[in-house]
Amino acid sequence: MSVVIWHRPSCSNARGALALIRAAGIEPEVVDYVAHQPSIERLRAAIADAGLGVRQAIRDKEPEYAARGLADPALSDDDLLAAMVAAPILINRPFVFTPKGVRLCRPPETVLELL
Repeated sequence: MSVVIWHRPSCSNARGALALIRAAGIEPEVVDYVAHQPSIERLRAAIADAGLGVRQAIRDKEPEYAARGLADPALSDDDLLAAMVAAPILINRPFVFTPKGVRLCRPPETVLELL
């Protein structure tokens, strides 16, 4: 099974999801999405495929969120997506992609739905 995880080693949810994938006997493609940020189109598709809205996929507790004024309800999805690509630390994690679908795996056990 092909599995891709947008991973951040400092994130306990990402580490937990990665451990569960590996415990299932799968070695996923691990993408450091901060170093290799997705395009706006790829990010938009991942969010939609996971059944989320853009605001559900943004890390509003990151200092960068407040610094960029992203809580402003007047900002469009395109504005938020552009901010997330410019500062990928704002992308909530981990997103996991398998042939069964895409999920934001918070809590990490959510990944089991995809395996």
